Amino acid sequence: MSLKQRRLSDRVPREAPSREPAPSAESQAAAPAAPPPAAPAPATNSTGDNVPAKNRTPAKLAHLRKLLRPKLLRTPEEADFWDRHDEEKQKILTDRLRAILEKLAQERDEFRVNAQEFEQLRDGLLDDLMGFGAIQQLVDNKKAKEIMVNGPEVIFAETKGLNETEFVFDDEDHLLFTAQRIVRPLGRVLDRANPMVDARLPDGSRVHIVSNPSALNGTTITIRKFPEKPLTVEDLINFGSFTRETSQFLEACIVSALNIVVSGGTGSGKTTLLNVLSSFIPEDNRIVTIEDAAELQLTQRHVVRLETAPPMMGGDGVAGRLTIRDLVKGSLRMRPDRIVVGECRGGEALDMLQAMNTGHDGSLTTVHSNSPRDAVARLETLCLMAGMDLPVSVIRRQIASAVDLIIQQARLKDGARKITQISELQGMEGDSVVLQDIFVYRLPGQTGMHPAEVAGGNLESTGFRPNFIDRLEQNGFRLSSRVFGAGGPNRFGG
Repeated sequence: MSLKQRRLSDRVPREAPSREPAPSAESQAAAPAAPPPAAPAPATNSTGDNVPAKNRTPAKLAHLRKLLRPKLLRTPEEADFWDRHDEEKQKILTDRLRAILEKLAQERDEFRVNAQEFEQLRDGLLDDLMGFGAIQQLVDNKKAKEIMVNGPEVIFAETKGLNETEFVFDDEDHLLFTAQRIVRPLGRVLDRANPMVDARLPDGSRVHIVSNPSALNGTTITIRKFPEKPLTVEDLINFGSFTRETSQFLEACIVSALNIVVSGGTGSGKTTLLNVLSSFIPEDNRIVTIEDAAELQLTQRHVVRLETAPPMMGGDGVAGRLTIRDLVKGSLRMRPDRIVVGECRGGEALDMLQAMNTGHDGSLTTVHSNSPRDAVARLETLCLMAGMDLPVSVIRRQIASAVDLIIQQARLKDGARKITQISELQGMEGDSVVLQDIFVYRLPGQTGMHPAEVAGGNLESTGFRPNFIDRLEQNGFRLSSRVFGAGGPNRFGG
């Protein structure tokens, strides 16, 4: 066996069954089939953890894959909107590949491939040009909830827990090619001037990309996948995220046009909850959604979806740019009944509060924070980022008068995502915002006021009825007494 064959045998080719015809008999005869490669044994890293055997493309095919990627497209953007599973488009690229290989094989031996190599090369190129390269199988896997690419060599996926996968990119160029294919259809730019980009996949899955020089291990891609079918309130009840009584209360709050902030940490399920809450908005309401990368999946008919836009390429870095704050201001001129902002993370929080205080009731948004009290402080900080010289006391009063309810979403230690607190903002007492918990997630027999952090509990009423209960009743919601913990003493001191 030659040195080249030994190198190839140490790599595991990707299985790629195909119905496409193999190359001509002449090309097969020119390059006899290589012996089947042996699977490498799992390795260990510096901490002693097992590293899965990597599913690498053989060196020869990786080289051809890189050379042929630009040759199969008439323009770099031709396949940007092609779907990996479109058989008609697959045939177009396959025919081009066969024609190019047959022509080049007459000039250089490196382009001669046998039937097995042709199939593997073709499937790899289809993944690159119509899909998402080495992570295409993970994108297709409905059980994979998150995909984390830490450079070309290390790819994690969350299915039942977070684990390193066998997939790898051929090199940094291969990874960067996939990153560019994600951002280019959205009109976004990933380069030295813009090394960090938020984007989305065609199915709405959220994507965050960081490239060199900030990504020291190579381009980093983090994908938060969305289910094909949006989760419903019944799904969240069945998952134990909250109770049926709580869902009745939340529906009453949404229909009665209360202003609600969903608070939580990264990955806690804020967007999923916001999507479910938005489903309670009546069909006859005009809804404007505003997001960095469109993720919300509202089913109502009268929905206007707005997404931020980057500056125009080759411009001054300002022309063509639309921020969340720009879109919030613009939405006020669109006669919205409801404004739904995917996340407040800057000065748009002040514009959102002003909208809530000037007749745009029923608005919804999310913020990153760890408790309802922290959410109030976070909103104060975001309002200060608007650049207006306002005293904190004025901002605090704006928050107290604008926001009716804060819903705290958390990811527990076992990975379960649950509502842990629902708190009413009852106004000001001196210089402080008064918060009153209506529901708290607690374990059986738990004492104390703080929500539990582990599974096994329930979202329980504290026994306090919200001050806005009359508003709910005016909108036709006479909630059962058991929703608020039917009178009398309770473990919360009521």
